[in-house]
Amino acid sequence: MHTRDLLKTMAADKVTLVPVWAEVPHLFTDRYRAALAWAEKVTLLTETHASDEAYAAAAAAFEPKDLVDLTIAIAAMNAFSRLGAPFRLPVKAKA
Repeated sequence: MHTRDLLKTMAADKVTLVPVWAEVPHLFTDRYRAALAWAEKVTLLTETHASDEAYAAAAAAFEPKDLVDLTIAIAAMNAFSRLGAPFRLPVKAKA
């Protein structure tokens, strides 16, 4: 679902590299890399604890409201995944 939405705004070859974004920094803007890094920290909260350093890096890249909006979007996507997986919601793919 999220990939389909992302494909509306980004080329497919770039979308396929999102999981390895840190290894191809030249393909993503500083702001985009900051968003992806923050998304990883928030998603893996039990491991990362969203450190002060991670927060400072995200806050440096985004205005306060934008950082709140980004964090809410990350939380919403995580919530959907955490509900979808245990309830075995089917993944819909276009033929």
